[in-house]
Amino acid sequence: MAVLSTALAACSPGAERETQQAGEGARQKTAHQGTTTSDKSAEAAPARERETTTTDSRAKWDYVALGDSLAVGVGARRGYVTRYSERLQSDTGSRVRVTNLGVSGQTSTQLLRSLRHDPAMRKALGGAEVVTLNIGLNDLGQASRSYETGTCGGPRNKACLREAVERVERNWDATIREISSLTSTEDTIMRSAGLGYTPRAGRDFEPYVSEATRHVASAAAKGNIPYIEVHLGGGSMSEDELHPNDKGYTMIADRLAELGYQPLYPR
Repeated sequence: MAVLSTALAACSPGAERETQQAGEGARQKTAHQGTTTSDKSAEAAPARERETTTTDSRAKWDYVALGDSLAVGVGARRGYVTRYSERLQSDTGSRVRVTNLGVSGQTSTQLLRSLRHDPAMRKALGGAEVVTLNIGLNDLGQASRSYETGTCGGPRNKACLREAVERVERNWDATIREISSLTSTEDTIMRSAGLGYTPRAGRDFEPYVSEATRHVASAAAKGNIPYIEVHLGGGSMSEDELHPNDKGYTMIADRLAELGYQPLYPR
């Protein structure tokens, strides 16, 4: 339980209102920085692009990533979004341009609000060939902190835990509907990383984490979106014990890659 409580403090230092106010600027900055062609040989990219301007016939894919600090890649040199984009490129031979719209501290409510009201996000999704999504840990983290401080409310101080799970479930359903209204699994590689990873939880909180995880998997299946659930051990976590390290993010990216690249590859 303390893991989720501390995660909130690290990923969302302010209240939800403060995070949302900062979110638009952070999202714009992240998108600007993340809109690049994935290539491990970054130094050679300009020369190579000049050489192949008229001859490069590889498919060009726009990849839009949605999520929280895990999508941003906090805790490591490169997060799962960058690593997955490299797998996309190496496995399919396509050129991949990444627009990372992840925002540290973002809750499922905040992401859904942006999906409904942020024109830039909606436009990016409408033109994407690849979309990944993770969200929900911060919702559960906020509830965990309230539980730990005895301010959760209700019988046995657990009302906020139930409310958090119901909110995550409701928002996941609405988020998938919103994304599906902007793009389609028939011509887009859409993948869900669920909560990002399944956190370690104490006996009191584990049933709530499990319920949220089951619903996220079910919602993805109903939306025809391939889904992964990742459990990370201590050797896969960064020093803050909240975010994955390089090994952990590689595991997430590899699990996503194992789902394949239909419907775009192979043709």
